[in-house]
Amino acid sequence: MSETYIPVALRRLVEQRAKHRCEYCLLPTQVSFFSHEIDHVIPEKHGGATQADNLAFTCWRCNRHKGTDLGSFDPQTGEFSFLFNPRTQQWSEHFTFEEIQIIGLTAQGRTTVKLLQLNGDERLAERQRWRDNQQLDI
Repeated sequence: MSETYIPVALRRLVEQRAKHRCEYCLLPTQVSFFSHEIDHVIPEKHGGATQADNLAFTCWRCNRHKGTDLGSFDPQTGEFSFLFNPRTQQWSEHFTFEEIQIIGLTAQGRTTVKLLQLNGDERLAERQRWRDNQQLDI
């Protein structure tokens, strides 16, 4: 979540690469009430650059919860873990869906689910509506 200017062409590249979905929770832009945003995977304050290989397309909720965090504690082991990095990791290796809940499969997945509150009540209700409208194609 940065106030850095990101050129329009770079924004489009990031959005298209993500197939118009949040790279953390997979929420498509067409079902989101608020506009999706560009996130610095490694925040600028930690030395992250404003370039394609450090930018992710995110829904506003994921971006607000992530903020400038790089990691947190795995709720299963209590050990520190970095967050999922959509630039270097595959979503399906770290997460899966069980009905409408996102389940972390790895320490990074579990830590991301917890820190970004991917299964909060509002998110579950949103996914249920998305699924009810048969738009949940996961």
